[in-house]
Amino acid sequence: MPEVGGSHPVDSRVNDFAFKIGTVNGTGSASANSLLMQAIFRMGIPVTGKNVFPSNIQGLPTWYEIRVSRDGYTARPEEVDLVVALNPATYAKDVASVRPGGYLLYDSSWPLDDSLVREGITILGIPFGKMCVESFEGDRERTLLRNIAYAGALAALLEIDMDVIGEMLREKFSKKRALLDSNFRAIRLGFDYAKAHYDCPLPFRLERMNATSDSILIDGNAAAALGAVYAGATVGAWYPITPSTSLMEAFKEYCERFRVDPVTKQRKYALIQAEDELAAAGMVIGAGWCGARSFTSTAGPGISLMSEFIGLAYYTEIPGVFFDIQRTGPSTGMPTRTQQGDLLSIAYLSHGDTKHIALFPANPEECFYLAVNAFDLAERFQTPVFVVSDLDIGMNDWMCKRFAWDDSYRPDRGKVLGPAELDRVQKFARYTDVDGDGVAARTLPGAHPRGGYFTRGSGHDKNAAYTEDSADYLEVVDRLSRKLATAATAVPAPEVHNQSDDRAAEIGIISLGGCHSAVLEAVDRLRADGHSVDYMRIRAFPFPPSVQAFINAHKCCYVVEQNRDGQLRSLLAIETGIARDRMTSILDYGGLPLTADRVVRGVLGENAATHTPRYSGVGTVAATAARQR
Repeated sequence: MPEVGGSHPVDSRVNDFAFKIGTVNGTGSASANSLLMQAIFRMGIPVTGKNVFPSNIQGLPTWYEIRVSRDGYTARPEEVDLVVALNPATYAKDVASVRPGGYLLYDSSWPLDDSLVREGITILGIPFGKMCVESFEGDRERTLLRNIAYAGALAALLEIDMDVIGEMLREKFSKKRALLDSNFRAIRLGFDYAKAHYDCPLPFRLERMNATSDSILIDGNAAAALGAVYAGATVGAWYPITPSTSLMEAFKEYCERFRVDPVTKQRKYALIQAEDELAAAGMVIGAGWCGARSFTSTAGPGISLMSEFIGLAYYTEIPGVFFDIQRTGPSTGMPTRTQQGDLLSIAYLSHGDTKHIALFPANPEECFYLAVNAFDLAERFQTPVFVVSDLDIGMNDWMCKRFAWDDSYRPDRGKVLGPAELDRVQKFARYTDVDGDGVAARTLPGAHPRGGYFTRGSGHDKNAAYTEDSADYLEVVDRLSRKLATAATAVPAPEVHNQSDDRAAEIGIISLGGCHSAVLEAVDRLRADGHSVDYMRIRAFPFPPSVQAFINAHKCCYVVEQNRDGQLRSLLAIETGIARDRMTSILDYGGLPLTADRVVRGVLGENAATHTPRYSGVGTVAATAARQR
């Protein structure tokens, strides 16, 4: 079929472009999309994928976005060079998302409405559906193999190594000869048609590199689950909720490999699906009180339900780890979209004066390492600890460095009195601060008769006895405050990218979690255009002292986050005492992963949040940003 629509000249680019595939949920496109991304990865090229999918099981639109970046950038681009449009219901949106000079590939088995033809892009048609009807039998097989056919066409258009694709198909279907043959035929259908009818490759294409040999592809939930295993977690309790369910499923898979006695086949772990999130939190706390390393995974609605038990664990000082894979709220919200809307609720979850340790991974690699940190911090400070991720990190595959592990690691159990220590104690006072750091020693049930005490969520004194006396109550809650102040010096320090060691830059950018990849790219763009920019990524709460020092050192600070109300900015103002108007919000909360373009525009004052930016150095960055967009 001939090309449709006008085209603009496109500079030839190698290993630096983005494309996305628009299909219908439930039609089996995930396997083809994964095949494409992993083939590019195996060619040694840095790549990342974002799955934008609906919350129903079948029938609604879904997109898979793949970005290839020889420089290793992983943030989602705002516009793409190529769209594969296989869902007629989204043709208009798909055509609009192609950048000027880009390409749209659609299934020409059905006509494309003339009103959707757009100047400035090239439209390519391949009759995937018709070819599969003629080549395969059965509606289901034809539907599934249509996806493999478009993968073959993309292999021709982008120069994806067909030997790599063949190797992957043989790995997957080696024991299923009929499926292997049909997949190879489908790949060749798309590949041969594209080669015969179009100039291949397109102006943007792939070329082998050697930039992935020390990397893996993994999603954040799987990485966090593996971290929990390595940290020594033995109890998991949860209630299924998107986007966190796969974390506990991965934990079960890892435990079946590593926590089953090879001789007796006895499972050395407990995994419980509770009747709701509140019950799951109670199970985690009960197991933590008994001395097990326990955790749950949930999302915003589950966090809300767990509030009462979180307050109990804070006040009675029982360790437990809570993975919050944030999604779009409020209420049910959009379960399959990403956001950072739980920051304030996590920090002070439950009624009364509470404050909690929270860790903010930026990618799956940190999900692994911070999971281990979380269990150590929970036991060291005898308190709930939150690992606050999001859907983008948790459910999408990211390219990460291979995980490294120190075999000499031993869990930090904190101040736990064993039988020998309790033999020397005349009277055990559960909530007495001996060392001045706010952390009292605990005992485990059954360790020694002298270590017994009554665990209560009602008012209690330093001996764990019930009280309604103001002085006794104040002694306990003030010590809890000191304990969290100590924790601020023990949590992971922020990651700071200063442009110069000699002086602070003109612009300071602050962010956390899943915003990191977009902010890093935006910082590179701004610096390349001659602007002085420092960047601090917050990794934990309570904030270490260096967070306040960074803000004080910069006249102009931008706080980048993915929620409507500037929750991180509010937390910074509350905890540091720095006035809110000294910090300018850059907010993005529509449910899609943050882009570097959005950050650049925010710094330049274009479409920024309602807080007026005070940085006036727009100059040539605006023109550069316009060209990049």
